[in-house]
Amino acid sequence: MKALVEKSILTGEVIAPASKSYTIRGLICAALARGESEIINPLISEDTEAARDVLGSIGVKIQQEDGLWRVAGGELHEAEADLFCADSAATLRFMTAVCSSIPGKFRLVTGTSLARRPVKTLVQALRQLGVDCSCQGEVAPVTIKGGGLIGGVTELPGNISSQYISALLIASPLAKQKVRIRLTTPVESKPYLMMTLDCMKRFGVNVAASPDLREFAIAPQRYQPSRYRVEGDWSSASYFLAMGALSGTVAVKNLNLESRQGDRIMLDFLRDMGASIELSKSAITVRKSSLKAIQAGLSDCTDLLPTLAVLAALARGRSEFSGVARARIKESNRVSALREGLEKMGVEVQEDQDRLTVTGSQPKSAAIDSKNDHRIAMAFSIPGLIAGGTIINDAECVSKTFPDFWEVLRSIGGKVKVNGEQSG
Repeated sequence: MKALVEKSILTGEVIAPASKSYTIRGLICAALARGESEIINPLISEDTEAARDVLGSIGVKIQQEDGLWRVAGGELHEAEADLFCADSAATLRFMTAVCSSIPGKFRLVTGTSLARRPVKTLVQALRQLGVDCSCQGEVAPVTIKGGGLIGGVTELPGNISSQYISALLIASPLAKQKVRIRLTTPVESKPYLMMTLDCMKRFGVNVAASPDLREFAIAPQRYQPSRYRVEGDWSSASYFLAMGALSGTVAVKNLNLESRQGDRIMLDFLRDMGASIELSKSAITVRKSSLKAIQAGLSDCTDLLPTLAVLAALARGRSEFSGVARARIKESNRVSALREGLEKMGVEVQEDQDRLTVTGSQPKSAAIDSKNDHRIAMAFSIPGLIAGGTIINDAECVSKTFPDFWEVLRSIGGKVKVNGEQSG
């Protein structure tokens, strides 16, 4: 599917979709709690449906109602077939750890994109806790002989993927003995670990963590049923906040200003760039502003790189984003994908291993290869509103986290044609 984005002036309100990260964490914690839990305002997308389907295959009963999932958990069993995680990295990694605690044999397989992303470090960490598991080189499929999560001490780097650490945290209360997790390098993406700890606490599980989040101690515990409300997703909201700064007036609702989500820092970055921002109890309103370049470290919020890079392309001066190396092992190599797309639009970009430098200019229309990466597709709609004539290929990939992205953009004045059909 192709999306053609034309020059547009935006005005209106957007309701931020529910957080993907919190939906998946809440769903898995509910699955581990014996009894019925409620997930209120879950995100319905390809990634969350992958998690739901995998859990359904191991005995979790999930009843979908309007704005609510009822989850009957606590009675997990061996799967009758491979567990297909689609392209949801969180599902693959979290469920690899969870399955290690369930008696039986499990094989977790993935879609094409996720098949390129590593999981070996997690497998090695689980082996240290007594689990019989393996992967294919660095990646899935993952094979597990469950029921062997004994406990003890496991060590792993803190700067590869916070999902490995979150996976171990979620599964550790199910171990036969106390678990200690030690990180051999400083942790990156600390906010995601805080989100995991927060979610576990909401389901009755307590974790002792060092102030720097490099050591964790988890005693055997039982997850308790809960009514868990999912807050709005700051990552998904970032695109519309950015659009307001460039192309009109956009108010975004359903965002928690006190959120533990690392991408909440998007507001600070916008302020630093000179954006006009108004906060109220119900919405964040961003108005068209003259933007200036920034220097920003993104090691705790790498998902913001696409949004910030395209904003920088329309700001005065030379912006520099550091701490971006892990963005190379997402759904695409986002650092290279951004450089390639921005250069097609006539923007000067310098790509280094852990840094991306963007010199602001006046982007021109171009055909953008989204690399089937939802965040690349959504990000390039932003300069498309200014340049016009911007084609985004594989535009349907937004379904991974924000299925109605193009419809929401049209609803506030975005001139978008999808596969030649006028939709704005």
